Amino acid sequence: MQNIASCLWFDGRAEEAARFYTGIFRNSRIGDVMYYGEAGPGPAGSVLCVMFELDGAEFIALNGGPEFQFSPAVSFFVKCETQAEVDDYWARLLDGGTPQQCGWITDRFGVTWQIVPTALGRMLQDKDAARSRRVMEAMLKMVKLDLGELERAYNGK
Repeated sequence: MQNIASCLWFDGRAEEAARFYTGIFRNSRIGDVMYYGEAGPGPAGSVLCVMFELDGAEFIALNGGPEFQFSPAVSFFVKCETQAEVDDYWARLLDGGTPQQCGWITDRFGVTWQIVPTALGRMLQDKDAARSRRVMEAMLKMVKLDLGELERAYNGK
């Protein structure tokens, strides 16, 4: 059990979001679902929160109301080994969402995700400044990250 879990604040869509996310990531599951009682503040019997796991990471989806909205200031970084993984996560999280620059997506619930090939970090940290600069310049022109294009930039092709 983790000592720290991410809590995501929704306005009545917590269960829908948890089911959407667990349908995308491997090794994911819905856990406990808690309901509002007579004390409220939500309608008695409606979903208060949903505990769920995404690839082993614990999350809580809370139906807290309209007071707070998500911001790209907090995002979830999805590490992908292959372009096929990038493409799959990109397509699934983008369903109903909005693409952003440099591999970022704001999904249908307003949550921001970064879909990133793991090789990008290595390329950006290369001791050869020209290589890392070319990769950064290539990445800044992309919406969905293209591992092949990043590798070509890295190799100067």
